[in-house]
Amino acid sequence: MAAIAQSVRRSAIGLGLFAVITGGTIAVTQVMTADRIAEQAARAEAQALFEIIPESHHDNDLLRDTVQLPASDRLAQPDPITAWVARKGERPVGLILPAVAPDGYSGNIRLLVGIDLQGNVLGVRVTSHRETPGLGDGIETKKSDWIYSFDGRSLGDPAPDRWNVKKNGGVFDQFTGATITPRAVVKAVQRTLVYFRQNREEVRDILNEPPERRSNPINPDTVAGEHQDTEHS
Repeated sequence: MAAIAQSVRRSAIGLGLFAVITGGTIAVTQVMTADRIAEQAARAEAQALFEIIPESHHDNDLLRDTVQLPASDRLAQPDPITAWVARKGERPVGLILPAVAPDGYSGNIRLLVGIDLQGNVLGVRVTSHRETPGLGDGIETKKSDWIYSFDGRSLGDPAPDRWNVKKNGGVFDQFTGATITPRAVVKAVQRTLVYFRQNREEVRDILNEPPERRSNPINPDTVAGEHQDTEHS
């Protein structure tokens, strides 16, 4: 019995040491890679901004020209919203709003939605999601061209009740075996357009403020959504 008890104690001690070492290694790895992950996410988001509004369409520093817009539950963001502004000769020609689709199959889907001052979609990009690879990840440009189906759309195109996937009577394609993810993105884009329409005058006033009255520009190196991890209907 003594030998068995001693063996059990040794096993317990060994398991305890293994857990401590493993936990410590994971913690150290997270600390060492956190900055690198944030930097990669910031670069990916910066690239998405220029995909939505190419440099040929504006002459300002898009990464640094930002404004603070009213918070909105509609965009699933309780804090003031930092939006990027595209200008030509100091005249605003469009803005890019961050939005969140909280009803993705695997949680939040973070987006950037570009809108011109008439309320037309300039482009949409997904910056972070945890949807199932091979199913819901068709929202990524490297997986499919589905996200481009929003280009040029507005609240009147399609009609409000057609802002949905085809399975639910809308005009947007769903993915084979996956409906929840594209439906969540469609609804998030529609909500962003509604937010812009409801706040149009205030947004325009903010965009047209003289440079000295605009919000302090953010450091583009710190701009980062969640690190992308990458459905089933």
